Amino acid sequence: MISKELVAASTEPLILSLFSKGESYGYALIQEVKMLSGDRIEWTDGMLYPVLHRMEENGWIKSRWVEIENGRKRKYYALKKDGYHVLNGSISTDLQKGDQDRHFPCRGALGGTLRHWLRHFRAAAFRDRGSIFGRQC
Repeated sequence: MISKELVAASTEPLILSLFSKGESYGYALIQEVKMLSGDRIEWTDGMLYPVLHRMEENGWIKSRWVEIENGRKRKYYALKKDGYHVLNGSISTDLQKGDQDRHFPCRGALGGTLRHWLRHFRAAAFRDRGSIFGRQC
């Protein structure tokens, strides 16, 4: 299992990377990360949805409700333009001036470790499902 600190620091970059290939919903994200990490990362609903809501408030992702075949509704999330900028490292001026660690953790203290881990995660994704990730942090 991967340390909680690394999982926490990698959550937003991984979500942005997964959304770079198209929209998805929470449960599918949880399963995709679990599969791509070789069961080393196991996100929970209680961890994921607050992060998705925060990312939506930051303007990085958008959501929409879709009625699925059984009549239930499912919330789909997709990357917005600002999310692409964050994913590609084009942090806005105010984030560069301060508080960037809170908004984009891979630029913080765990940055080197996160970049190393993402490289392995991306290699597994490429090997197993094709390249789905944008630029590294």
